[in-house]
Amino acid sequence: MFQLIIKLIGLLMILAGVILIYDARIITKKFFGFGDQNEGSNGLKIIGFILSIIGALVIYFSM
Repeated sequence: MFQLIIKLIGLLMILAGVILIYDARIITKKFFGFGDQNEGSNGLKIIGFILSIIGALVIYFSM
């Protein structure tokens, strides 16, 4: 049961990371008032990538 919960948390982390990667510009426009949206979207893409990698590692090591 505990492994199932850990795997679900890892899948949610991957899902959140992928959403941040693909919708970075939309999220930046909606929530942040940056003058330069490229920097904001690049930051969100980097965070999304790192979050996806961490989620994949959680799933990999929970087996």
